[in-house]
Amino acid sequence: MIIGLVIWSNKHLSNEFALTPGLAQPVGPLITVSDHPHSSQRQTILLTDVYLTQLTTWQWLIDQIHPPAHEEFVSLTQLTGGDVPASQLTANAYLQMFDSQNFAKVAAMRALGLHVGGIPIGATVNEIASDSPAASVLSVGDRVVAAQGKPIRNECDLVRAASRVGPGQRLSLMVQHVRISDTGVFGRYMPPKSVEVQVASVPAGAGPTGCPGNPSLVVSNPLGMFLEDATQWHFPVSVSINTARIGGPSAGLAMTLGIIDALSKTSITGTLKIAATGAIDPYGNVLDVGGVAEKTIAVENAGATVFLVPTQEFGVARSAASGGLKVIEVATIGQALRAIERLSGVKPEPISG
Repeated sequence: MIIGLVIWSNKHLSNEFALTPGLAQPVGPLITVSDHPHSSQRQTILLTDVYLTQLTTWQWLIDQIHPPAHEEFVSLTQLTGGDVPASQLTANAYLQMFDSQNFAKVAAMRALGLHVGGIPIGATVNEIASDSPAASVLSVGDRVVAAQGKPIRNECDLVRAASRVGPGQRLSLMVQHVRISDTGVFGRYMPPKSVEVQVASVPAGAGPTGCPGNPSLVVSNPLGMFLEDATQWHFPVSVSINTARIGGPSAGLAMTLGIIDALSKTSITGTLKIAATGAIDPYGNVLDVGGVAEKTIAVENAGATVFLVPTQEFGVARSAASGGLKVIEVATIGQALRAIERLSGVKPEPISG
């Protein structure tokens, strides 16, 4: 499940979580642009999130008997999608936000006609199975840059390297470790360090990787990890976004619109207060998210009059909304900008200089 979340936890925990309405806050003040004229005080585009609370067994039982209003229950398996311990949930959510910020910068600057370059630089650890030998030497966010002495450009390179080493054998990796702060800030990647990981057998019934030459393997299952491509982006404008304690990728659309707004001569929303949810990819596609019913409540509580949501979540948001909130489905950043222009009468006009 993909959500934008603020994470809380308790003692005596179960593997059940509660989603409740979070905040809908202006994204403009969270954006900083270096050495470029911009406005960081515009407050008409709202980023929305949900609170994710890991329940104690007692809380879960009580909530089953007396379900609170505007609360949704999800399991650890629904959140992680696999055999991943709860201890990795926060780090994985912060990695998703780290990626989402970069994708938002790419999509926003390209929408404004700016050139953004990117080169593949390795495979990033997304999740590690609880019984994987890799768990003792690798962490979520670490970047693998070489295997058996050969460069790794992406996850498929690492899958191929693992497939050439027999089960039970050890694979030599060069890894750049990274520290993720308690608030989700990524530090600088450390110089590459040599580690070894034992290769496992591919599970029976493993699905395809999508990697040429290795159609029968689940991505990185021989290593007990799930991976993603690592890219070094080259931005023409230096932008940073402060999303302390917010994880997940679903703020992608709001951050993309916020960057476009900050780099435009006038606010692209006019006087409208517009909220948005949805993950974003580097190509400007708006992707599915979770927790939309709870986010709709947060959006209305913040006084927004328009809510942009992914196409897949349009029905959920419209059902949760009252009559005063206009819900609009969008599949791309282009559609989102056109919808805003129809409502506000303003077209993005990039600031030069």
